[in-house]
Amino acid sequence: MNERIRAREVRLIDQNGENHGIIETSKALKMAYDADLDLVLISPNQEPPVAKILNYGKYKYEQEKKAKEAKKKQHTVEVKEIKIRYKIDTHDYQVRIKSIQKFISQGNKVKIVIMLRGREMQHSNLAFDLASRFMEDLKDSPLVFEKKPQLEGRNVTLYLAPQNN
Repeated sequence: MNERIRAREVRLIDQNGENHGIIETSKALKMAYDADLDLVLISPNQEPPVAKILNYGKYKYEQEKKAKEAKKKQHTVEVKEIKIRYKIDTHDYQVRIKSIQKFISQGNKVKIVIMLRGREMQHSNLAFDLASRFMEDLKDSPLVFEKKPQLEGRNVTLYLAPQNN
């Protein structure tokens, strides 16, 4: 290890986990050298800093392994988008309901977009009715309606999120 320990004294823990108390840094370095191991600062911000005699390569590997495990367990919330038209068939509607429930159960947010094209803009009330139907059919699911149905450009959108228990 290239970094030098600048403190005059350190609180030393040896390779067996035994506490040696506060000793001079030079003496701690000699003990580490004799054991053919490294002297590593564990808590450099304490007074005096805590140092441990250990195999630095193994220590670094263990730290990386822990960081990888923590990253693996972490879940990022995605916004899944479902695009439909207001003239949707009943079976297609049921398929969309099931996929919304699946996305919510996985912990993702869902954005339902009801697209309006051309003259369909005159019938935006039908798109709002469809959005209300989604809200009615999904009210028993463990979710929260983040934003009520609203007109965004040429689309009616509805945002859903999983309930935090």
